Amino acid sequence: MTVATQEHVLPRSRVGRATLLFVLLGAGLVVMVLVAAGRGQLHVPADEVLGSVLHRMGLDIGPMPAHPQGDATLWSVRFPRVTLAVIVGAALATAGALMQGIFGNPLAEPGVVGVSTGAAFAAAVVIVYQISLFGAWTVPVFAFVGGLVTTLTVYLLARSGGRTEVVTLILTGIAVNAVCSAGLALMIFLADTQAREEIVFWQLGSLNGTRWQYVGVVTPFVVAGVLGSIVLARKLDILALGDRAARHVGIDVEKLRMTSIVLVAVLTAAAVSFAGIIGFVGLVIPHLIRMVVGPGHRVLVPASALGGALLLVTADLFARTAVAYADLPIGMLTALVGGPFFFWLLRRARNSAGGWA
Repeated sequence: MTVATQEHVLPRSRVGRATLLFVLLGAGLVVMVLVAAGRGQLHVPADEVLGSVLHRMGLDIGPMPAHPQGDATLWSVRFPRVTLAVIVGAALATAGALMQGIFGNPLAEPGVVGVSTGAAFAAAVVIVYQISLFGAWTVPVFAFVGGLVTTLTVYLLARSGGRTEVVTLILTGIAVNAVCSAGLALMIFLADTQAREEIVFWQLGSLNGTRWQYVGVVTPFVVAGVLGSIVLARKLDILALGDRAARHVGIDVEKLRMTSIVLVAVLTAAAVSFAGIIGFVGLVIPHLIRMVVGPGHRVLVPASALGGALLLVTADLFARTAVAYADLPIGMLTALVGGPFFFWLLRRARNSAGGWA
């Protein structure tokens, strides 16, 4: 086989793998949404879930839920929760793909810039001091703003001479994370028993009590963040060659980093504002996708969004059904999976001298 032939075969094989991956992730997500929406104390078979969706779309196809409360339960309880799981999972995984692209390191994840701890600290302040400025929306609003402010603080503190070095940004993020964690610990210390339990449960992450209003608030931020990430994909591919190479072809590296970090902050803050802290999704999913289709962000970013959505819908289904009449914290489940994976990833990165998978 000639060199010219190899150059044509390799991209074609990558396109084939990418297409297959999107098909599998998309089909898997649809199946899991139908299964997850039907599982719970009131069981609705998947074909009846699909029939309910089609009837809502005006198509008289498939059976409706046989239980008298089945359709109402699906649309008032199950579908809002499953939909938020899709949105939050997509947001966290996309943010993780961006972080790894900015830092050029598969071990990076959104928590590096302090957005999660900043959001948690702001939420804890609201809970402890019973602030009700925005009524029932006060905790998510403060969490969202807290995550954004923390991220921008990290960026501004790390900036020097008009530039932001990656190492400085990471170290600044560690310092700000420590300060926010100390503030969070202080809030837990000052809280009464009820507030303390609420803070701890919020830290562990949960989609319990999700309503369509929450979905409506989070969706625009996540859609804008994912689309913005896809737009930046080509520039992130060039940035992977190094700052000097990127500047040589006319890319404003500093602007690219700032824009990417803002997108990470928006995606993560929107996700944690209603779901609490859910870790490791932004670490695990982009790395797994990269192992399958390579580091190209034009495939990596949208595929990570689908993979994150699929993972969180699956994790939430397990959280709701693993223990009868109980709702396990979803952040605990993702940590149980993500912790061992992170340890494996550290060993793998060390053995390959820190190279990409």
